[in-house]
Amino acid sequence: MVDMHWLRQSAKGGLHSLVEWVWPSRSLVSGDRGGQGPGVAPEELARLIFLQAGCRLCARPLEAVWSPDAVCPACLAKPPPWDEARAAVLYDEVSRPIVLNLKHGGRREGLEILCRWMVHAGRDMLESTDYLVPVPLHYRRLVRRGFNQSAWLAQGGSRQTGRSLLVDGLVRWRHTPSQAGKTLRQRRRNVAGAFAVRPRHRSSIEGRRITLIDDVMTTGATARACCRALRQAGAQKINLLMLARVVRAYDVTI
Repeated sequence: MVDMHWLRQSAKGGLHSLVEWVWPSRSLVSGDRGGQGPGVAPEELARLIFLQAGCRLCARPLEAVWSPDAVCPACLAKPPPWDEARAAVLYDEVSRPIVLNLKHGGRREGLEILCRWMVHAGRDMLESTDYLVPVPLHYRRLVRRGFNQSAWLAQGGSRQTGRSLLVDGLVRWRHTPSQAGKTLRQRRRNVAGAFAVRPRHRSSIEGRRITLIDDVMTTGATARACCRALRQAGAQKINLLMLARVVRAYDVTI
């Protein structure tokens, strides 16, 4: 009699070996091959800057004495349209390959690890979240790229936390040029009015606590535009959770 359990396990093992032969595991940071699977080596992990102590409104790391209610000068002067924000890592030369390989390369093999970092960073917000909503792509860009990395992160976060997911809660109905290389004012103008809540999801958004999921935040222009759409649909509370946070000295304006 054939042992079906042994047969299934052997088949899985053979498939895994074949995948590893065709697409060898690589470090998420350096891209080096080897190891028992996609991940981050201890020496690479030590170089990543995890943002556990930052402004509760924009996740900017704070150099002064930190507390859970700490707010940076920029947010004190002009609070963002969301309620709280968390980021897993600082976007720098170490984390850049991780973000770009996900955003532009479509590499999913380390997605579970990245989602785990995000869930850890936003654990206090996620406990009271009703729905996770990813930042959407315009359908033209989605067709060209073939995936939405923010939706991948939201799906992973939903699996790991059990929070409900509205993967198409927001729609980017107006096609806009890339935000890369634009100033803060240009970015805000570029995405103004570009997002809306899908009509069939308005009843799910109204009166609910939403966590908006994005891969990386630079100036927050895209997140602001998404938040306006969620507020217009009646969201009670909006939090922002992202994989990486860009920090530049000239972003702070008072």
